[in-house]
Amino acid sequence: MLWCLCSTASAQSEPDSADIYFHHLNLDEIIVTSPVGQLKRKQSATPVSVVTEKTLRQTASSNIIDAVAKQPGVDQVTTGSGISKPVIRGLGYNRIVCVADGVRQEGQQWGDEHGLELDGQSVGQVEILKGPASLMYGSDAMAGVIVFHPEAIEPAGRMGASLATEYQTNSGLINYSLRFGGNKRGFVWNGRYSEKFAHAYHNKYDGYIPGTQFHERAANALLGLNKEWGFTHLTLGYYHITPSITEGERDPETGDLLYDEDQYPDGNLKTYRKALPYQQIHHYKAVLDNSFTLGNGLLKTIVGYQQNRRQEYEEHHHHEGHDHEEDEHEDEHDHQDAHSHEEASLDLLLHTLTYDARYTYNGFDTWKLNGGIGGMYQHSLNKGEEFLIPDYNLFDIGAYLTASKELQRWTLSGGLRFDYRHLHSHKLMEEDAERFSDFTRHFSALSGSIGAVWHANSHLNIRANAARGFRAPNLSELGSNGVHHGTLRYEIGNRDLKPEHSWQGDLGLDYSSRYLSLELALFLNRIDNYIFASAVTPDASVAVSEGAPEGSLRYFRYSQGDALLKGFEARFDLHPIHQLHIGSTFSMVDARQLGQPLETRYLPLTPAPRLTAEVKWEFTHNGDHHTSAPHHKGESLRHHRLDHVFDNAYVSVGIEQYFRQDHYYMAEGTETATPAYTLLNVSAGTDILLKNGRKLCELYFIADNLLDCGYQSHLSRLKYADINTHTGRRGIFNPGRNFTIKLIFPLQF
Repeated sequence: MLWCLCSTASAQSEPDSADIYFHHLNLDEIIVTSPVGQLKRKQSATPVSVVTEKTLRQTASSNIIDAVAKQPGVDQVTTGSGISKPVIRGLGYNRIVCVADGVRQEGQQWGDEHGLELDGQSVGQVEILKGPASLMYGSDAMAGVIVFHPEAIEPAGRMGASLATEYQTNSGLINYSLRFGGNKRGFVWNGRYSEKFAHAYHNKYDGYIPGTQFHERAANALLGLNKEWGFTHLTLGYYHITPSITEGERDPETGDLLYDEDQYPDGNLKTYRKALPYQQIHHYKAVLDNSFTLGNGLLKTIVGYQQNRRQEYEEHHHHEGHDHEEDEHEDEHDHQDAHSHEEASLDLLLHTLTYDARYTYNGFDTWKLNGGIGGMYQHSLNKGEEFLIPDYNLFDIGAYLTASKELQRWTLSGGLRFDYRHLHSHKLMEEDAERFSDFTRHFSALSGSIGAVWHANSHLNIRANAARGFRAPNLSELGSNGVHHGTLRYEIGNRDLKPEHSWQGDLGLDYSSRYLSLELALFLNRIDNYIFASAVTPDASVAVSEGAPEGSLRYFRYSQGDALLKGFEARFDLHPIHQLHIGSTFSMVDARQLGQPLETRYLPLTPAPRLTAEVKWEFTHNGDHHTSAPHHKGESLRHHRLDHVFDNAYVSVGIEQYFRQDHYYMAEGTETATPAYTLLNVSAGTDILLKNGRKLCELYFIADNLLDCGYQSHLSRLKYADINTHTGRRGIFNPGRNFTIKLIFPLQF
């Protein structure tokens, strides 16, 4: 919801009752992550968006990236309804660092259909840092950082539990999550288990799309101590998702999507069972997070280990002697037993160890200094029958120093960082032929940032920042050579790629008063050696492995060129009266290669300009902030009675307008233009209270794409599936109308 990002409470003086009622129009006083460390949001020289837990609950989504992708400047590359990859200001993949449980999430995010291995139910708040954040995170933070903060620990002396359930009509998504946590005498704990099922989604043009079902389960636990000297927390996590893969093949006569009848008995496309081809991803995580008060500062150390195993199954590989002829009327157990005999074709195993140690010194009145060292080690192995990337080892390390200073009307900030990365790719022989060669690359870079915020008065802040970013090419870009079935293409790496370097300037302002809140952020980003994949025609200059498939499979090769990205995000939120919220956002990015003809001028996967608007009415708004606040004059006795049953009740109507995207990479048919479309959304929600005033549950009802618009997002990979010869439409369309109902039952004792 648009208004939530402006929610604040003034820390400068005790607010009167009227100020409490309009608290959401003041600047955030909350602490956020910035490229130079922890700062108040209004002190950050670069734009930082905050998505609160309440906003996440009021949003219908199939995964956590889907939940935050409606923020201005943020988009997503999708593969159906189950897989989403974040895009910030036109940049995605390894140009965004996602941080969960305090460490960067590493799950082979170079792949188009590789989503984020994270349970959205365990996320308490999301911060989105827009622009280069290499100072804090080194390589790969060129576009920005998305920080997924875990849910809050229970207050001291308390224990709490919750049950959350959700159902979505379009894909039949069923989601439930159980949590139990506590905080007794400094010993803290929290545990959560979540599970999610979805069958194929549908739209008015394609009907139900076979191969878009998925099953997800996740478990995590936190154990720790909170004391006067600081804290130590151990977090353990497990995530497992089994998304089927849609290949988009169609009957040439009818245009209907084809599917294997053995995988969908009786033609039932609304099955929750996995069907070939599909992926299976297991992600394990262990994080030890420590914070110690040391002198006039704070020492923080964090070490994390992650194991990501990504398997792709394409066809039955039965053990010898197994009867593969399945009975026409097999039950579900027999069907699942048949899948148990499959062996993965592509099987990637990635081990990642991350480490970080930093010290924050607060010994000066107006200065804050941060210094630290951090990096990671990776070891990747091929365990399957097919190969896309070689085995490799990676080690990187970086050291940084940042500073911020508070003046009467100014906040100044800046810093420097040096990074070094070593990457070694291992040789692989296949049938006496060299599939991957042995090679080593070294990368190093100096990055930096300098910025200032002018606090013109209590309502207006003007900010400016200049940053130098850095990204080393990943192993997929350097060394891939094989069929990537999840993307329906053959991918060819380029060992000679150079690292990317960027210069970005940011300029912005924000204004807030009792009735109005405004934000504007402009950016200009020059990237040298920008790396991207584009369609090519195999010839002598494009080396492919022996036995590469022929036919309709497209070939993509990684190349690079200089790029310029520019754009802006704007937001306003108007409150003529307390109950009424009128908000709107607009964001756009223009992303070009420099010195190129029209066919190769625009960068691939550039999101279309987007306008959102929302009108929201709050019937009751006692909330947790001001339960004793007086009611406005004229409120009826009926309103007071409703207050005893309902709290934070609202209804909202919103639109998402995506404009035509005709800035696309044309060469070799890599991309096509995308028409404009408009989505109408409606939502309502309330807390339901018991007679004693305690919350019984939260209830939300959300209708997305209410008019059942048939559309294709410019960043949907399914847009380039087969042409429907019956209608002339190419590819698969995004989900149609979807109704969502959520129930959350909290319990404290």
